[in-house]
Amino acid sequence: MYPQTASSARERTNLGEGSLRSLVEKWLWPTQASPARVIRFSRLAAARTRFVCLEISRQERPIVLSFFRHVDGTWHVFPQASSGPTMRVS
Repeated sequence: MYPQTASSARERTNLGEGSLRSLVEKWLWPTQASPARVIRFSRLAAARTRFVCLEISRQERPIVLSFFRHVDGTWHVFPQASSGPTMRVS
């Protein structure tokens, strides 16, 4: 997909590819009649990763999606994979 470098993450965010706003527009298609609203936001305890839950009302039923902020500053609909336990020797 994309190389995981800080500069490429900044470029993607500047292009709107990794911004939360662009993902909300891509996945939820908010309108003035049915805007997306934040129903929950916090951090995941283990990874200290930020997440935001958004809801949009549709005629059939409400749609709720969670977005997770990754270390490179981009937002995704999936949490970042944990690196697992590590051991260091000094």
